[in-house]
Amino acid sequence: MSAGVGSRRASLEAGERRTADAGSADGIASAAQAALVSLPYVVMAVVVVADVAAGPSVGLLPMTALGPAFAGLASGWRRSAFVGLLAVVACCALGIYDGLFEEKRGFTAIASVAGVTVAAVVAAMARQRREAELASVRSIAEVAQRVLLRPVPRSAGHLRVAVSYTSAVAEARIGGDLYEVVASPAGVRVIIGDVQGKGLAAVEIAAAVLGAFREAAYDEPDLPGVGERVRRTAERVVDEEKFVTAVIAEMRPGAAASVMNYGHPAPMVVSADGGASFPEPAQYAVPLGLGTGSDDAPVPFEVPMAPGDQLLLYTDGVTETRDESGGFYPLGNKAHLLLAVDADDALEALRADLVRHAGRPLHDDAAMLLLRHREWKGADGLARPDAARPAASDI
Repeated sequence: MSAGVGSRRASLEAGERRTADAGSADGIASAAQAALVSLPYVVMAVVVVADVAAGPSVGLLPMTALGPAFAGLASGWRRSAFVGLLAVVACCALGIYDGLFEEKRGFTAIASVAGVTVAAVVAAMARQRREAELASVRSIAEVAQRVLLRPVPRSAGHLRVAVSYTSAVAEARIGGDLYEVVASPAGVRVIIGDVQGKGLAAVEIAAAVLGAFREAAYDEPDLPGVGERVRRTAERVVDEEKFVTAVIAEMRPGAAASVMNYGHPAPMVVSADGGASFPEPAQYAVPLGLGTGSDDAPVPFEVPMAPGDQLLLYTDGVTETRDESGGFYPLGNKAHLLLAVDADDALEALRADLVRHAGRPLHDDAAMLLLRHREWKGADGLARPDAARPAASDI
């Protein structure tokens, strides 16, 4: 099996996880939609029963207009017209029963129901047109996201790679989070970052930063050279109101990881026994795009990686996720979730726990990138089946 097939498989798995994120929200939305569709019929039935029960002296004819009014909120224009027709029929029947056609009240009620029906049909047509336009925009945004965040390989050099991307809401499928993994002659080089803000401007910046990294990761002999090219690109494309936080790292077999931090959350090193540490540089550098020049470029610092250690890179959408009481997600206390045999399963367990902690759709996109040695060993010192199983790119 080729590396391309392995990447497509990873992409499908990531897509399934993103689909699962919105599962409960979609179920609630479907139930609400069904309730809105049935509401016009229920309201008109209640009005008819109440009018018959109250007798001719009350006359609830105008209230049958509630049927087409509610239909225009959730139904198409055809169904809204059908509900309006039923409302007119119900109004005529009740008018005859109440004897209101002997005076102007009955005809006024029918005119009111007909007017509300016309308004509901017009509103439904306008809403359907806006929904079609929005669906088109969402589709384009999803394609742009796929182009921007290409599937990372399941393995790169000596590393096994897993990635997770959780959108804040189903409607906001495109944001400023970015990540990439490149197996270069100098080692495996990775980047994870977050563009301040969302929308097309954030996407353009993320695309430029990723493009610069992908080229520099192959060409530059050292990590500072990669960072400098990414910084120069960011200076050109980032306007005064935005910036990019990022971590750029390089990992080589048998050596410590080399990390450069541009104002981004510190990576988490997960030990074989489930312990967690957050190595930080002696001095943080400013984010990319703030126009401070090369003098403020970060100095690479070494992150020791003992046998069995893993490295988790993530965006602030992970650590800034709050629960119902306002508590932040305790990422360090959840490191043990990453000890699963399969790297994808480990990261999925962490992602699922993050969603449970929020208890609702996330307020910010959350990207995570997990790196472990392909010959990864746990606390017992035994090679895991995940490492022994060939990666998709090697079959």
